[in-house]
Amino acid sequence: MDMDIFGVFSIIGTIAFAVSGAIVAMEEEYDILGVFVLGLVTAFGGGVVRNLLIGIPVSTLWNQSDLLKIAMISMIIAFVMPVSWLKKWRRSEAFFDAIGLSAFAIQGALYATHMNHPVSAVLVAAMLTGIGGGMIRDVLAGRKPLVLRDEIYAVWAMAAGLCIYYKWFETTVELLLLFVIIIVMRMLSVYYKWSLPKRSLKHAFSQSVYDRAEHHQKQERQAAKDQAARVPHESSATLAAAGEAGAGSVKKGWWHR
Repeated sequence: MDMDIFGVFSIIGTIAFAVSGAIVAMEEEYDILGVFVLGLVTAFGGGVVRNLLIGIPVSTLWNQSDLLKIAMISMIIAFVMPVSWLKKWRRSEAFFDAIGLSAFAIQGALYATHMNHPVSAVLVAAMLTGIGGGMIRDVLAGRKPLVLRDEIYAVWAMAAGLCIYYKWFETTVELLLLFVIIIVMRMLSVYYKWSLPKRSLKHAFSQSVYDRAEHHQKQERQAAKDQAARVPHESSATLAAAGEAGAGSVKKGWWHR
């Protein structure tokens, strides 16, 4: 029964993350190949990293032909979808992202528990499956990973892994309840802007190492400009002095004696 709900979670997470990656690619003005690459990476990247860590062959990805087809169809629909519909998606993006997070976190935790891994592996599997694809997506799109700077995100994936490891949610109904709880908690985090403690050093120092290097380069450029500006001036002064010396020597000629 767990495997039935596992399949449902896989489909939900794949659709949510594939569309998310496709929309980010279109926002960054990638072509259709970029849309497919970013969508597939978002949908399957977290699962691939998880498989590497818990000992599942990465090649199992190619056995998920149905999920690959679902992801491709989802991205094609997103690519041809009218802009007005995409705007509606953007307004509810956090909700669909929460669906993908919850679905994939539970999926990863189920994978790890079925292999009898310890609690640490279950937590990592849940977290990476839930957030890994989104992190890779943001890096490929040239953005700061959302999960590392935004409202509480990865914590809810780890909470799902903890609940599954300790068998607080086992049956299909209980797993569906956990699925809804994680979505609700994630949306509450977005609405109330809950976040983990952070400490910014961005403006803490008057000059960082990189700022000092840049300042040194500016000083060198300014010195070069000053040197270039002095050369014509010195040449003019030299010519003027030579002229005056020449004039003085002329005055001392025999016709002035």
